[in-house]
Amino acid sequence: MDFAKLSGSRYSLRKYSDRPVEAEKLALILESGRNAPTAHNNQPQRIFVLQSPEALEKADACMGSHFHPPVILVVAYDPAVSWHRENDGKDHGEIDAAIAATQMMLQAADLGLGTTYVGMFDPEKLKEAFPEMENLGITALLTLGYPAEGAHPARLHNDRKPIEELVKYL
Repeated sequence: MDFAKLSGSRYSLRKYSDRPVEAEKLALILESGRNAPTAHNNQPQRIFVLQSPEALEKADACMGSHFHPPVILVVAYDPAVSWHRENDGKDHGEIDAAIAATQMMLQAADLGLGTTYVGMFDPEKLKEAFPEMENLGITALLTLGYPAEGAHPARLHNDRKPIEELVKYL
């Protein structure tokens, strides 16, 4: 699929089938997150793969949206590793993690899988449930899996502002 078609057709999947995600496809998705560009190539992104029923249940309890996917990728960053801009100290770790999440979402779509970038979650509750994440900044939870029968984009998916409203040539 060409990129323009891929980026235009990808949508936030909210209805997952029970079909498991193949290890080979998951590895490709994770590799795309590893290959994401990061500020100063510090590579602060940290990705946790939640697949067991127990891990999925614990994560679901921390989320404001409940899609019941077969996999959840917790996308985080290590602020001790991320680049901080010299003049104001801005931490680019969250940006780096968001870029990694985007690349993983697009790779998943290219493989016929769906994702949703979930921002509605309680990071402190998630860190209590998963102590391995304690010193990290958690950027997003990516639900991941195959679309269930009847899955479709949300009603507003194709509503886009005119390009002139979003882009300015100076």
